[in-house]
Amino acid sequence: MEGRALPELGAFIGALPLLGLAPNGDGHPVLVLPGLVASDVSTRPLRAFLKSRGYAVSGWRQGRNLGLRPGVQHAMVDLVHELNDTHGRKISLVGWSLGGLYARQLAKVMPERVRQVITLGSPFASSPKATNAWRVYEMASGRSAEEEDHRFGGTLAGAPPVPTTAIFSRTDGVCAWQGCREQSSHMSESIEVESSHCGMGHHPAVVYAVAERLAQKEGEWKPFNRSGWRSLVYPDPHR
Repeated sequence: MEGRALPELGAFIGALPLLGLAPNGDGHPVLVLPGLVASDVSTRPLRAFLKSRGYAVSGWRQGRNLGLRPGVQHAMVDLVHELNDTHGRKISLVGWSLGGLYARQLAKVMPERVRQVITLGSPFASSPKATNAWRVYEMASGRSAEEEDHRFGGTLAGAPPVPTTAIFSRTDGVCAWQGCREQSSHMSESIEVESSHCGMGHHPAVVYAVAERLAQKEGEWKPFNRSGWRSLVYPDPHR
């Protein structure tokens, strides 16, 4: 299934004229966090598109994501402070896979600085071993996949106290999709797409959904509207 990632990148390039119909942003800062063993290179297409829509976009600036190694958490916290202070506004966090787990935890420890969280194929609601990447995580980080640091935001499954959107795919070839969904509430939702895991950061449907979510006015968050043409692109996540 993950062989689809390259064609999905081609689809993203081809869809750029249509993605231009996505709403423009209001200039607030957006931090995009990469997945396991990936770097800011992997999120470059998404970040470039969001920048073109008017956001102040930043990568995570820590090279390859090799797990929650010493210093990683503090560097992310410092970066949130830097972006928040520089722009004088709350920041939105977009995290792909493992990066989404970081985004959720950051929002829990510093909600006063975070506007919203969007995760892409992030397995926060299932067993840490309900993915095909847990062995890679253990080798890269030197930590057990089942080890949680409750000092960094508490349990992974708990929803952040800010508007939260979990984008997931039932055809995800890496993470069990059931663990990538968020419970629906007045501040949380799930959006389903038909995407590979490794292509999720540049899949046209994902990119549009991220842009649409970010464009909401601060303090006026509402769940994603699947009516009209969107129902043809975004399946019912509760089916």
